[in-house]
Amino acid sequence: METYKAKIKKEGDKAILELGIGEEPLHIVLTEDKPNDVKKVFNDLLHHLKKGVFEFELESEKEDLFFFISQEYTKQLNSELKGVYDEMKDYALLQEEE
Repeated sequence: METYKAKIKKEGDKAILELGIGEEPLHIVLTEDKPNDVKKVFNDLLHHLKKGVFEFELESEKEDLFFFISQEYTKQLNSELKGVYDEMKDYALLQEEE
């Protein structure tokens, strides 16, 4: 199982959970309520999931409110990704290795 890094970035008054996967990291803004943006990130993760199961490990220099939010979010995300991967495997939706 691959492990990718997740980081918390602050840009002004925004807190962003950055998921380091692929060429461009994926971003979830923690300080905004935009469910469609979160859905887009999850859909992007599904494309990566077709190639194999993976998880995220949170890196943070300080333990503040956003760290604890991101820690729980990452834990839930890893659980969801594992469950979806297992379902994709059951339905033969994974990419074949060449």
